[in-house]
Amino acid sequence: MPSEEQVREALRSVIDPEAGMNIVDLGLIYRIDATEDRVQVAMTMTTPACPVGPMLVEQAQDAIRTVVPTDCMVTVELVWEPPWSAAMMSERAKQHFGW
Repeated sequence: MPSEEQVREALRSVIDPEAGMNIVDLGLIYRIDATEDRVQVAMTMTTPACPVGPMLVEQAQDAIRTVVPTDCMVTVELVWEPPWSAAMMSERAKQHFGW
């Protein structure tokens, strides 16, 4: 089973097309729970009105599947609490956007 960091690294391959930045550095990943037979991720969007939300959830699931065994259950849940803010971005993302 991959570690939380391996899952996080896989999720860095998922790019929010509106922001041009990966979902990890944007601060969209709230929680990663990995056990022997499942990986569950809680993620959010920058706004509930984000039109690419379903696409990013699907891409996140696909990215996780690249680092887990084929029989592992992968769940990515879209959550809205706490609300996302720019403070959740990594330093790399803040620098990228000039914040």
